[in-house]
Amino acid sequence: MSNSSKIAIVTGAGSGVGKATATALMKVGYRVALVGRRAEMLQEVYDLAPKGQALVVPTDVADPAAVKALFEKTVKEWGRVDLLFNNAGVGAPAVPLEELTVEQWTNVVNINLNGMFYCLQQAFRVMKDQKPMGGRIINNGSISAHAPRPNSIAYTSTKHAVTGLTKTAALDGRKYDIAVGQIDIGNAGTPMAQRMASGVPQANGQIAIEPLMNVDFVGQSIVYMDSLPLEANVLFHTVMATKMPFVGRG
Repeated sequence: MSNSSKIAIVTGAGSGVGKATATALMKVGYRVALVGRRAEMLQEVYDLAPKGQALVVPTDVADPAAVKALFEKTVKEWGRVDLLFNNAGVGAPAVPLEELTVEQWTNVVNINLNGMFYCLQQAFRVMKDQKPMGGRIINNGSISAHAPRPNSIAYTSTKHAVTGLTKTAALDGRKYDIAVGQIDIGNAGTPMAQRMASGVPQANGQIAIEPLMNVDFVGQSIVYMDSLPLEANVLFHTVMATKMPFVGRG
């Protein structure tokens, strides 16, 4: 299947990693459903898209009915779904875990874990019934799927859980030719990560400036992961600023 006939859904497409990925996919010919809660930010991405290659679908991924409607609208518009980049996510305030409110915890779980499951489940339902059958799902795990930062228990817990979603869905997707993988991103230069440039807490209690990488490298990674035929799967792909404190002891 050529890129010009491939249909993708990108959640969290209004900014950061999602915007960079949607842009990279459209640049090589994909048609992309732009998904997020803020319609005005999705519209800005849409306005930069080649004619006919983007669809704005404002959606709260924490609402299962809204996610179902998202997939129905995409299929009605373009006939199928070949790629889901399951990217939407939020963090909680960086406070000691004993000070985190139930509402703050629940908000992160509802978006990062429940929302990712709702999207993955709808993608399965569409991909197993379309012809040709199958497709690819790429979950955004983050470096936090492997190692925490201080005061990040809600975000880190949900990102560890994403790895469980990825592994199980990769197994359950085999019979439907659905390839499920995960991208773990470290210090991409997005608005969410700009605080790294001014210094963030380290495990030893110090504050340190951390290097960033261009967020466009994430988009290039997604394009690569979906360039493979469905008989091949990048189960885990880590792309990170080379000198960020992750490998080793900082």
